[in-house]
Amino acid sequence: MERQSFLSAIEQICEEKGISKEKVIETIEMAIAAAYKKDYGHKGQIIRVKMNSETGKMDIHQVKLVVDESMLKPEKEIGEEGEEIEINLEREEEKMEEPFERKVRFNPDKHVMLDEAKKNKKDAKSGDELISDLEMHEDYGRIAAQTAKQVIIQRIREAERDAIYDEYKEKEGDLVSCIVQRMERGNVFMDIGKATGILFPEEKIPGEQYRLGQRLRVYIVEVKKNTRGPDIILSRAHPKMVSKLFALEVPEIGSGAVQIKSIAREPGSRSKVAVVSSEEGIDPIGASIGQKGTRVQAVINELAGEKIDVIEWSENSAKFIASALSPAKVTDVEIDKKKNQASVIVPEDQLSLAIGIRGQNVRLAAKLTNWKIDIISEKAAQERKKEEKKEEKIIKKAKKEKPAKSSKAKKKKKEEKE
Repeated sequence: MERQSFLSAIEQICEEKGISKEKVIETIEMAIAAAYKKDYGHKGQIIRVKMNSETGKMDIHQVKLVVDESMLKPEKEIGEEGEEIEINLEREEEKMEEPFERKVRFNPDKHVMLDEAKKNKKDAKSGDELISDLEMHEDYGRIAAQTAKQVIIQRIREAERDAIYDEYKEKEGDLVSCIVQRMERGNVFMDIGKATGILFPEEKIPGEQYRLGQRLRVYIVEVKKNTRGPDIILSRAHPKMVSKLFALEVPEIGSGAVQIKSIAREPGSRSKVAVVSSEEGIDPIGASIGQKGTRVQAVINELAGEKIDVIEWSENSAKFIASALSPAKVTDVEIDKKKNQASVIVPEDQLSLAIGIRGQNVRLAAKLTNWKIDIISEKAAQERKKEEKKEEKIIKKAKKEKPAKSSKAKKKKKEEKE
């Protein structure tokens, strides 16, 4: 192959596989080294190839490790060990790069004694590499060519997997658009571009149906390394998916003018989102809902009709708790900071609305505010106050009677003594 065509092929591989040019060149260097060793080298040799990425010219070198007597195994130990097993080319390269610690059996193909090394390199010392040039050959046998091909395929696959992992690792915690590819045992496999992600049953929106070819948005929860390629865990039920969708639909949230302070979500049913404006003159609720509810409706449609309550966040805990119980109207909020508990008083007709179906409204409000919330009707609150007043009166009366009784007892004791 002409050098220019060869370099063009490298560029094409880089573009198609999404891997760096340096990685492809390194792979080719290793492949040529493996092929050279098969046809023209010896079993124990360490061969390195250096390729010029601009011209395509290659230089081949043999690498030997400089050793002294202290680094070598005693003859007795060598005899017990027997023949050394040849290790692969990649592992041999790694050993040359690692700090020299363990003792080795001397092999003239990959080791050179310190005295001999100093003849070629005066400042040579133990652990150094002695590099010598080898004659370049252009003809390789069938087995050598096959070896080179296998090295290239294997290394490019590894580089491609690493590139995909790096790309999606950066997208961890982001939304991506995907297409439903297949469904197996409750798991949904999604085509997210260069890779396939998996949506486990617990990460689905309850009751949501999926069909082949359906286009959806998903949240990337985690990306893990795997020998067969990265494992990309997707979610449609994660609370942060709501905030990411709002950031896409609401420019003020995307720019940071409006911030989402907290989210409480029960996937497929209802979510509560607390927002606050960081700039004067911006209504955080109005901006999030949009004109005629268009913005929040777009988020609802993406979440399969899940209801969303947008409330204003406040530093005042009582005010925030009252807002969190929306759409119920609150009369008063009593805070107990020591117990991290809030007693919320509501009108009689608002009691069921404040609690919600199966306690959902108050449960979401508690998650959103991070307070324990106790809902009380006005009538029950009044009765509680009456009971508290009665108890106070009893306590006060007991305190008044106690000194009188104690003085009578003292007088009686005095009379008895006399």
